[in-house]
Amino acid sequence: MKHRIVVLGAGYAGAYVAGTLARRLSPADTEITVVNAEPDFVQRLRLHQLAAGQEIEAPKLADVFAGTAIRLRVARVTAVDPERQVVAVADADGDVAGELGYDTLLYALGSHVADHGVPGVAEHAFHVTSRPAALRLRERLDSLSGREGGGSVLVVGDGLTGIETATEIAESRPGLSVTLVARGELGAPLSAGARSHLRQACDRLDITVREHTSVEAVEATRALCADGTALAADATVWTAGFAVNPIATAAGLQVTDDGRIVVDRTMRSLSHPNVYAAGDSVYTIGDNGRPLPMSCASAGFTGMQAIKAIVGSLTGSKTANVKLSYPGNHISLGRRDGILQMVDQEAQAKPKYVGGRKAARIKAGIVRMSLWTTSHPTFGLPKRKHHLAAAQNGAAARVAA
Repeated sequence: MKHRIVVLGAGYAGAYVAGTLARRLSPADTEITVVNAEPDFVQRLRLHQLAAGQEIEAPKLADVFAGTAIRLRVARVTAVDPERQVVAVADADGDVAGELGYDTLLYALGSHVADHGVPGVAEHAFHVTSRPAALRLRERLDSLSGREGGGSVLVVGDGLTGIETATEIAESRPGLSVTLVARGELGAPLSAGARSHLRQACDRLDITVREHTSVEAVEATRALCADGTALAADATVWTAGFAVNPIATAAGLQVTDDGRIVVDRTMRSLSHPNVYAAGDSVYTIGDNGRPLPMSCASAGFTGMQAIKAIVGSLTGSKTANVKLSYPGNHISLGRRDGILQMVDQEAQAKPKYVGGRKAARIKAGIVRMSLWTTSHPTFGLPKRKHHLAAAQNGAAARVAA
């Protein structure tokens, strides 16, 4: 029997970790299974583009993992039982599809849109945190674009996702009226120059910006604000934050108040040492003493650290620390404009920034590299397969038990 490694989620973190482990660990000793609800790899960094009407590549996970001996299970994770070391899954129709046993678990289920309990968001708002959701918004925008006089789109939330979604829709669909709602000052975390650049981009794209506005309810054709005003909208797009799956909390893993798994410096669960976490699902402190934000960059760093820790634990080798940092924000403002804002060790924006076409090209390069690295997770890694230390052989441990 082999040591069973199960990876939950095949986003930027999960797909990369699974493929890299398959290259580094001997298949004679290990069996790696990836569980993902969709058969495709989703470029979440580009879902706002998909919603706006652009064609975005979605490689088949079966092709991504071809030749790695990874077992792909297209199913939805419904529960984790860390005491029995099993994962419960369901098929696309929601029917129970069995359990998967594991010796080592990598939890990378990512995040989804957070409605913050605001009435009407779940029923009436659109979002771009999944491919089906982005396609649903795209269908709605198609119907509005084909209507005489166009229609109105309200984007609630001025974080990176909100800014990118509003500018992408405005550029791709100039016949629609786009409004961006900001709880505070637009682009508040950016430097003064970057904020000015962002405002100019919104003016150029004819985006109406409503600052210092809080939406307290969403209805079918409007959003109700805290000051009593109502903002008309044929489509309300909710981009006001992210939340993680409650599975980790239900499993009894040590989590934060918002459900992220608390880990040590190696991405190992503090409460269950054979469980590791990476990506948006993990709560970890960066090298600057601050929690890493949910981001593709954080998925890369935490994924690399989890790989080193799992390989080290199973082979008896020393685990090196990966640098855990957050260099800055890369914001697209449509296809020909952008902002590259670097931050300091205190996570505060540096005075200088890069804007315009150069920033757009840098952001496009980052997105392409993220896709390539994830869809080629074994490229450039040593061909030598590491065998497991005898004491870490999962089969032996199960037999002894």
